Amino acid sequence: MMSKVAKTVRAAVKRVIPEQIIAARAAVNGYRDKLGTRPNLLFPSKFTEKVQWRKVFVRDKRLPLLADKVLVKDFVKDRIGAEHVIPTLWHGEVLPPRHQRAWPIPFVVKANHGCGFNAFVRSPAECDWDRIEQTTAAWLETKYGEWGGEWMYSVIKRQLLVEPFVGKDSCFPFDYKVWVFNGVAHFVQVDTDRETLHKRAMFDRDWVRLNFQVTHPLSERRIERPVSLDEILKFSEMLASGFDFVRVDFYEIDGVPKFGEMTFYPEAGYGRFLPNDMDVKVGSLWH
Repeated sequence: MMSKVAKTVRAAVKRVIPEQIIAARAAVNGYRDKLGTRPNLLFPSKFTEKVQWRKVFVRDKRLPLLADKVLVKDFVKDRIGAEHVIPTLWHGEVLPPRHQRAWPIPFVVKANHGCGFNAFVRSPAECDWDRIEQTTAAWLETKYGEWGGEWMYSVIKRQLLVEPFVGKDSCFPFDYKVWVFNGVAHFVQVDTDRETLHKRAMFDRDWVRLNFQVTHPLSERRIERPVSLDEILKFSEMLASGFDFVRVDFYEIDGVPKFGEMTFYPEAGYGRFLPNDMDVKVGSLWH
């Protein structure tokens, strides 16, 4: 008689399509390169392994929609209100002619299909259109996530967008990244010093600092509880409803939560937890 494990393995293999085999190879190779070991894709227990499982086996059509930095805004407006969405000043597949780029400084140019595609124009000195045009053209040629098997980015129709820069005095605002498992917000991640020595702090939902790190060193900065934390948590749970895990990011601008993005593959699932056992403890929340 076939064992329960063997049946599970056979069922999983039957569901895999060639594209997923490529994704599995990319996910496993990336995991080994970044974390020094191979993930258990069939019976994941670690948080990082469960991200790999999602990348390989989950083809939920909602994910590309909600990862698209242009299209997600309509979803957010419907769920929590337009006042919590940073306006789009322009979007399209090609930047408009230069004489039409009359966007008020400061602003930021982004690509909609990945992470890290940002060109900040916080002063006239940063408004170098030769550089920005070259940079954005490279973004649009990039198959983001291919290296790590991040399927959802591959099906997003690539385009650019422009938003107001929401920081003050040319400084980045705090970005409150809420880890939501099965509709319940458990952690708030805050990244600091992103332009210098990137650090990170982790808090629970009561704003108690937690003593574990993911990828970046622990920040020792005093980080005040955001005025709108209760709203940030509530809105994160509303947006995450129906998902077993998603990270929902907000800024707080003049005491008002402003949506940033929804992330289904944080750091492609290659974030290193210290202490190591936190990878399993956090993973146990994802079920």
